[in-house]
Amino acid sequence: MNVLIVYAHHEPSSFTSAMKNLATEVITRQGHTVVLSDLYGQGFNPIAQKWDFITITGEHFNYMMEQKHAARLDWAFSPDIVAEIQKVKEADLLLVVSPIWWFSVPAILKGWFDRVLAMGVAWDGGKIYENGLLRGKQAMLIGAAGHPAEYYQESGVHKATPIQMLHPINHGTLAFCGYNVHEPFVALNILGAGDEDRVQILHDLQYRLEHMLDSPQWLIRY
Repeated sequence: MNVLIVYAHHEPSSFTSAMKNLATEVITRQGHTVVLSDLYGQGFNPIAQKWDFITITGEHFNYMMEQKHAARLDWAFSPDIVAEIQKVKEADLLLVVSPIWWFSVPAILKGWFDRVLAMGVAWDGGKIYENGLLRGKQAMLIGAAGHPAEYYQESGVHKATPIQMLHPINHGTLAFCGYNVHEPFVALNILGAGDEDRVQILHDLQYRLEHMLDSPQWLIRY
C-alpha cells in the first residue's frame, strides 16, 4: 500500500510532529511505502492564484474552472501542484496530520486542499462523494487540540464533539472527493497533558494505525 502523509506543523519538537513520526514508523514497519509532504518544510504556497496554471482560458477568471481546464490539458498546473497531485494519485491512503486551529486546520493545509484537490483531478461536476474522482482511496485526519475532552462535547464549552467540529474536512473535503474516510484521531488536552498522558495518546494512536486495515473505524464509506 502507498501512503501519503500530509503534515502541517512548523515545529519539529511539537506533539503533532511526534504523531507524524509515529505514523511514518508504524506504516513503514508494516511494509507499506510512505511519502511525506511536509508543507512548512517544503515551503508550500497556500494561496490559490492565476500563476497556478501553465495556461489559462482567457475568459473571466474562475479558479475552479481553470483547474478543470488545466486537468484536461494533462495537468497543466504549476510544478509544485503537479508534484502533489502525483502523490495523491499514487497513494492508496492519505493521512493528514495537523494541529486543530479555529475548529479547522492551519491555512497552509487549507491551501493544499484548495490547490491540490483540484476540480478535474479530485472531483468534477456530478463527480462528488460516492462518484468522486478519488473513490476507492482512504483518508484519515490525525489532529492535536489544546483543550480537555470535556470541552469537546455538545454540552461542553465548544458545543461540539471533535467529529462534529471537523465535519467540513471529513465530509466536505475528503468524502466530497470520494475518499473512504476513517474516524479522525484527535489528541485532546495537548496544552495540559503531562508526559504520561502524551505517552498514552501515542500508544492509542499506534494501536489505531496498526489496525487500520484489519479493524477500520469508518466514518464515511462508499
